[in-house]
Amino acid sequence: MATYVLTVNGVEHSVEAEPKMPLLWVLRDVIGLTGTKYGCGIGQCGSCTVLLNGSPGRSCQRSISSIGDERITTIEGLSESGDHPLQVMWDELNVSQCGFCQPGQILTAFAMLRSRPNPTDADIDREMSRNLCRCGTYIRIKEAIKQAAGLVED
Repeated sequence: MATYVLTVNGVEHSVEAEPKMPLLWVLRDVIGLTGTKYGCGIGQCGSCTVLLNGSPGRSCQRSISSIGDERITTIEGLSESGDHPLQVMWDELNVSQCGFCQPGQILTAFAMLRSRPNPTDADIDREMSRNLCRCGTYIRIKEAIKQAAGLVED
């Protein structure tokens, strides 16, 4: 076991873990932030997506020892009250069916909108293709992103 200091959602956490433990399990089992989901375990589905220094990353593929001083944002850190424009649009458009992939979808969309505040359909398709939705709510995901575009602030 080793001790690591992580900044998660703007809060510093000192945690003890095995160096090879995936960040996903540190977030869920050690820190107690269960919004980040386990999907495939091989970095293909995107359910475990978090933001690492503002960029989407697969937490199932990153060991705690590789994080260093990267700032981590989970779905819990996007908005304390759940009123971020993406979360509001997700709710208003009933995007979630089972909801399992949605934290990763929302964080990927958030990162995209920070770099492209008014994305085209092609931009959305390209960026969001990295996240799979078992329920197939892609049309509602795209519409929620389009409606939230321009409302997202840094």
